[in-house]
Amino acid sequence: MKIKVHFVSYCILALISFSASAQQHGLILNDTASVPEVDETPLFNNYNYNYKNRLDSIEKTVPLTYNEYVQKYIDIYSGRKEMMGRMLGMSDYYFPIFERALKSLNIPEEIKYLPIIESSMNPHAVSRVGATGLWQFMFGTAREYGLNMDNFVDDRKDPIQASYAAAAYFRDAYEELGDWLLAIAAYNCGMGNVKRAMQKANSTDFWELRRFLPTETRNYVPAFIAAVYVMKCSDKHHISSQRPSYIKITDTIQVNRFISIPTLASALNMDEEELCTLNPSYKKKIVNGTESMPKRVIVPKVSLANFARIYEVLNPETETNMKVVLASNEERRPVRNAKSTPVFFYHKVKPGQNLGEIANKYHVEVQDLKVWNKLRSLTIVPGQKIKVYSAHTDDDTPRRLKS
Repeated sequence: MKIKVHFVSYCILALISFSASAQQHGLILNDTASVPEVDETPLFNNYNYNYKNRLDSIEKTVPLTYNEYVQKYIDIYSGRKEMMGRMLGMSDYYFPIFERALKSLNIPEEIKYLPIIESSMNPHAVSRVGATGLWQFMFGTAREYGLNMDNFVDDRKDPIQASYAAAAYFRDAYEELGDWLLAIAAYNCGMGNVKRAMQKANSTDFWELRRFLPTETRNYVPAFIAAVYVMKCSDKHHISSQRPSYIKITDTIQVNRFISIPTLASALNMDEEELCTLNPSYKKKIVNGTESMPKRVIVPKVSLANFARIYEVLNPETETNMKVVLASNEERRPVRNAKSTPVFFYHKVKPGQNLGEIANKYHVEVQDLKVWNKLRSLTIVPGQKIKVYSAHTDDDTPRRLKS
């Protein structure tokens, strides 16, 4: 039976058609409408040796198989020239962020193409079951991988934070499944579903066990391979990059107080919405930084002419008194008083943990951990104490990381 291909424009912020990445182990979430559905057994009467050779030439770590399923999605994505042109334009901004996070945990660089089929690289994308952000994290999985959701921020929409969480998920999935195509499938339908399919097929080959996976996951992996191909070979299909206006050379500043994004935009002499686009995780257009937990703000490269005005915004004479309330499936409660916590503390390394995981947990950078602890490499061992300059210890709101 043929099912019509559906296309949903990227421009709608509250996209209900984006896939719900069922990252939770064994959880079935049949919601991947962003991946067009095609004939279950498409005819392979247009085998294209050029496509096969191009896929072979761009393959690195993740197998980029060419077959009738991949061909069907190449036809679909190469025909969506405007959409893929936007993806090319946005990749100039987002791909360096994705690459940095993936590299920190030795995840193949090719995984950076996944947000194209997950969310069309829209940080505000929300599926009909609540998966949110560029990487489409569900609430529970987001908390498990160290992302924070409260009344001011949703880290699932933060390109940097969410990318490190996605990298951690893929590290765990690959360690458990031993194959990158299976890890990609698991990101869509959960590791439990993939393991059951492996048992039924008595195989670890995705293409052998594909028929035992949920329908949307069968399509998910071919769509991913096709997206990699079209992005890498866009010139072969007359697809031109459409660079968004907000993509600029940027700086990162740390804010240690509550700052209004519109006020900061005015000081920067830029459009308020553009600054919000660069900082999509802040729900109320307020950066809720504190002395103990500074917040990151991405801004266009600061000119000397604007420096004085920006300083005034970041260092107001009046103080604000706002409370942060953690988002929860059960209740909403304020975090403890930050003044009761030390300037730094020690994190005891658990079995299986690495610096990337610890950095994500405490919202710091891996390089900072290396400097603070005088580490010459990324190697750490269970029981080792790692110094962290942050007052946020997660004692009140544990975010269980996989070990």
